[in-house]
Amino acid sequence: MICFPMKNENRALSFKDIFTFWYPLAATWLMMAFENPFIAAIIARLEEPKFNLAAFGVAFSFAIIIEAPIIMLMTASTALAKNKDAYFKLRRFTYVLNSGITVLMLIALIPPIFYWITETLMELPKAVSRLTHTSLLILLPWPAAIGFRRFYQGLLIRSNLTRRVAYGTAVRLVSMAAAAVTLYSLKVRGAFVGAAALSTGVLCEAIAIRLMTHRTIQSLTEKQIAADNTADEKPLTYRFIAKFYYPLGLMSILSLGVHPVVTFFMGKARFPLESLAVLPVINSLVFVFRSLGLSFQEVGIALMGERNERYISIRNFAGLLGAAVVAGLALIAFTPLAETWFVHVSGLSTELSGFAYLPLKILVVLPGLTVWISFQRAILVNRHKTTPISRATAIEVTIITLSLFILIRHLELMGAVAAALSYVLGRLGANFYLLRHQDQGK
Repeated sequence: MICFPMKNENRALSFKDIFTFWYPLAATWLMMAFENPFIAAIIARLEEPKFNLAAFGVAFSFAIIIEAPIIMLMTASTALAKNKDAYFKLRRFTYVLNSGITVLMLIALIPPIFYWITETLMELPKAVSRLTHTSLLILLPWPAAIGFRRFYQGLLIRSNLTRRVAYGTAVRLVSMAAAAVTLYSLKVRGAFVGAAALSTGVLCEAIAIRLMTHRTIQSLTEKQIAADNTADEKPLTYRFIAKFYYPLGLMSILSLGVHPVVTFFMGKARFPLESLAVLPVINSLVFVFRSLGLSFQEVGIALMGERNERYISIRNFAGLLGAAVVAGLALIAFTPLAETWFVHVSGLSTELSGFAYLPLKILVVLPGLTVWISFQRAILVNRHKTTPISRATAIEVTIITLSLFILIRHLELMGAVAAALSYVLGRLGANFYLLRHQDQGK
């Protein structure tokens, strides 16, 4: 496996070694984490913020579930792209997945199908449903662009070029912000501003990342194949790629698929519009801290070693990181900084912000649990044991769905509070399921 330049590949990694490799990826995720709060703040300052925030949140949930099958392409290319043959096979695999999700999104946009889902099943107000449809149409290029750039980001990570990943995300943020500010000045509907800004940013990032991988692709020579592959390692096959990737793709589908499920239940909870409006804002803030954990998964895969020989070093760094992100979010959730964020930064009214405080306090532990599960997944991916990952996610989604049903239908909790509790309970279920497999993967 890569790929971290050291004189002694078997020695324990220092925190400095891990931090040096990790911080560009963390910066990448942090930049992406501030994307949605920025867009939400723009939408909140345009006309009819409640309807437009709700519509953007629903459209984003649709786009997220449609893009789910390609999310783990970065993990796959980080773990498997060891030579030119593997690169070309993984690239073809990426193109097939991208084509499939684009067709799926087009089907979802067919008006009779779309409005049956949003107005009949989800019971969204007609005004929100119409805004959501146009927003999702604007987001059409977004999922495939995500798949394309995540595949090439994996090549950069594997080659210890994590700073270039961060440079690509900087391009994304600048282009996204430019699009959002331009459309804001033109007084375009808020939901459309958000969708157009997201699509513009990701398309620009995908182009930039592809350009930055040019030399990396050229460097995959036969000489490097011999140095990188072990003597008993077989050439990568499409069958192996499918077998390796299927549990990861299923994990993403299940994990991201829970967002439309949560949106569905929000429409049937107490204060449905208020919950739909504040959830994107709450989730955006929590994601800022969760992103530091999400960025750690590829670090574990890249640096753990072929036989997880650096397990202790990676585990200790993960423990420190988990404590730090929980403390950081708690500092906001349990202090007046929460009001500062929701009212003055995010632009929510005092009335709407009142629906956000309790859910945020409940979600304080989620970033720490994210670090934990990223560490667990890295161990398993590194050993090519991906099936437990999808099983853990199935458990998580099941717990979230059942919790929402009980908390909303029987306990009649406010939608955003029920969603926060369900997210935490579901993630705890997945973490504890992976404990046994985590130990076996060492």
